[in-house]
Amino acid sequence: MSTPQPPMPQQSAPAPGGWQAPQGSSYTSPIPITRTHLGHALASEWTKIKSVRSTVWTLGVFLVLVFSSSLLIASQMRDEDFVDLPYSFSAFIGLMLGQICLITLGVLVVSSEYGTGMIRTTFTASPQRHRVLTAKFLIFFALAFGVSFASVFLMGALTAGMHSGASDVPWVGSAFKGSLYVSLLGVLSLAVGSILRHSAGAITAMMGVVLLPAILPAFLLISESTRKVGEKILDYNAINSLAKIFGADSEGGGTSQLVLLLVVTAAAVAGAFALLEKRDV
Repeated sequence: MSTPQPPMPQQSAPAPGGWQAPQGSSYTSPIPITRTHLGHALASEWTKIKSVRSTVWTLGVFLVLVFSSSLLIASQMRDEDFVDLPYSFSAFIGLMLGQICLITLGVLVVSSEYGTGMIRTTFTASPQRHRVLTAKFLIFFALAFGVSFASVFLMGALTAGMHSGASDVPWVGSAFKGSLYVSLLGVLSLAVGSILRHSAGAITAMMGVVLLPAILPAFLLISESTRKVGEKILDYNAINSLAKIFGADSEGGGTSQLVLLLVVTAAAVAGAFALLEKRDV
């Protein structure tokens, strides 16, 4: 008489793709798990910034201001006007006006997400908040500086062609520093937007940062007791800083003004990172 054999364990059918859960263990997802890194955050922020209308409008207005004013100035200036000026000077007025566009865009890059509540989705998908903010800073700076430098360099090259041989003053360096200056103003605006989390409030605050130092010295220079303060503010406001960078002011090349803006921007960025982890969304 034969001994009955124990029933053989049934094997589960393989799942699509050939994956099969191991016997005696819990379910394991067939979807491969990839550890996230800064590159994913950069790709996400690039997708956001290039797909919203505010980017197209602000950068479009920026380019119109730089190109139109540069061509107008270059066409009205004579060859002898460039004896002590770089060819990039033609972009000075356009960049001075266009900085408002970069300030606005810098604020909207972060504040628009807080305004719509989409920042909750962003932080759910990427719980490492510092990584998200770092990606915003990097993507915005790269875009702002790239557009600024390309437009100023193109206008400098066109001006050099219109007034060939009129100037021996190097102009690529001033184009680089001028583009860096307005791009840092945009990064400062992004940091202020992250701190205030309100579009109108952050844009108003940045307008005060740019315009107040240009207006206040007119009143401070009236009195002898405040004259030195007024002169120092006048020397470092955004308009005069760009003027020094592009050679409109013979005193200095704007390096100290650029360094000051870099220090202020770094402090604001540090504050934005510090507050990011301490507040709810």
